[in-house]
Amino acid sequence: MMKTLLVSLFLISSVTTSSSSVSDIVRSSCVHASYPTICIRTLSSYSDSPINTPQDLAQAAVKITLSRARKASGFLSRVKVESKREKGALSDCIEQMGDSMEELRKSLSELKHVRRGNAFKWQMSNLETWVSAALTNEDTCLDGFNEIDGKIRSDVKRKITNVARVTSNALYLINRLDDSPNKITHP
Repeated sequence: MMKTLLVSLFLISSVTTSSSSVSDIVRSSCVHASYPTICIRTLSSYSDSPINTPQDLAQAAVKITLSRARKASGFLSRVKVESKREKGALSDCIEQMGDSMEELRKSLSELKHVRRGNAFKWQMSNLETWVSAALTNEDTCLDGFNEIDGKIRSDVKRKITNVARVTSNALYLINRLDDSPNKITHP
């Protein structure tokens, strides 16, 4: 009985320590993000793969962003509109979100191969460009609804603003990779 209790306590403490170290890296990395509360909340609950380094954190942030963009795009494709102006804005927004998702997919692929060395600055430049482009596409989507009133505008704004905020946080975490030379995976 005592042996079982000790093993249980050991397991609980190792799980707590493990999740505590993930929480620590998330909190310390997100504290200066554009949207720190969103950054901490989304990354603390991320469970697809372990987060041990700033590179893992940036990858997780881009995966979360891509997932949110997909959900928003799905939402947009189901929105029913009546006016020609709404149809135009919605069509443009769907196209912008498609472009945004493509930029995020390229970023995720590149993040898996970021290494210190000759290509590092080039990789970082690509990542910053692609995630910035995704953010611009999301903002452009919202701009199309500036002259539209009503529920459609507020629903689209809520969904796309959510995506833009996690995208902004992902860009911040990618930019931090340039500041953490010892925390990038080495070949």
